[in-house]
Amino acid sequence: MTKLVAKPDSVPNTFLGFPFADDLETLDADIAILGIPYGKPYGPDELANDQSRAPDALRQATLRPDYMLNSYNFDFGGTLLGDTGAKVVDCGNVIADMSDPGAHYRNAEAATRQILNADTSLISIGGDHGIPIPVLRALEAIGEKITLVQVDAHIDWRDDVNGEREGYSSPIRRASEMSWIGDIIQIGIRGIGSARPEEVEIARAYGADIITAYEMHDIGMQAVLDRIPDGGPYYLTVDADGLDPTIMPGVMYQAPGGLSWVQMHKLLHGLFAKGRMVGMDIVEIAPSHDVGNTTLVHAERLICNFIGAAARAR
Repeated sequence: MTKLVAKPDSVPNTFLGFPFADDLETLDADIAILGIPYGKPYGPDELANDQSRAPDALRQATLRPDYMLNSYNFDFGGTLLGDTGAKVVDCGNVIADMSDPGAHYRNAEAATRQILNADTSLISIGGDHGIPIPVLRALEAIGEKITLVQVDAHIDWRDDVNGEREGYSSPIRRASEMSWIGDIIQIGIRGIGSARPEEVEIARAYGADIITAYEMHDIGMQAVLDRIPDGGPYYLTVDADGLDPTIMPGVMYQAPGGLSWVQMHKLLHGLFAKGRMVGMDIVEIAPSHDVGNTTLVHAERLICNFIGAAARAR
């Protein structure tokens, strides 16, 4: 059996102290956390980027697990897991192979398939925004059309950059080519948007619902939720720069005008209320750019809200 995941030696903690589980073939959990540190670089300067440090930085930032797990949490009206009996595990990070740059994506897809086949909800932590590509491929295992919801400043419909077709500018373009991905809703787009006019045209021709940050602020998050088809299943991909830099400053390219915490909270819980959530990711956190752990605090809160909502939904 090829080993797909491992616990980094440099990180003594799992996320919130949840049990470590690296045997994915016998996985017994309701919710699994999976670090996917490495994307596919566009140039030699991106072989090791700051975002690859984010999964471990986030684990290190969770310093009070007893408090987080056992205190009354007004986000849920109880403790994090309440009386659900939900099992949460941390599967560590997907293993990379320095002699085979493509191995990381293959391992990420294989690990995700095993997690999903165990009827386990997935929370993946990147890494840059290329890492949802192998995860989205693995969503084929769900056997249903997936509604993809993206929070981002950028639409990510580039076909390639420097010949690389699976980098951080292309996850939604690659998703659009997967027959098991249906509706695509893109929330918080603003500024330059990491797109040329032709990519915007291709996205709109697909039927992507591009909701700019300005429209979202005008109409409110409930109106955005009303535009998302009912029932699910849903997969949520969150680029940290989709949130406003006042709450997530630790990104490579800050873009004013993003989602607030209250809007993000409403979106996440609104999706759980509308239908089945199969997973989410949080990507593009650059720890060295953070200010007073503000980004890591909000990322932890987002993951905890997914855990609490998923535990109750199950």
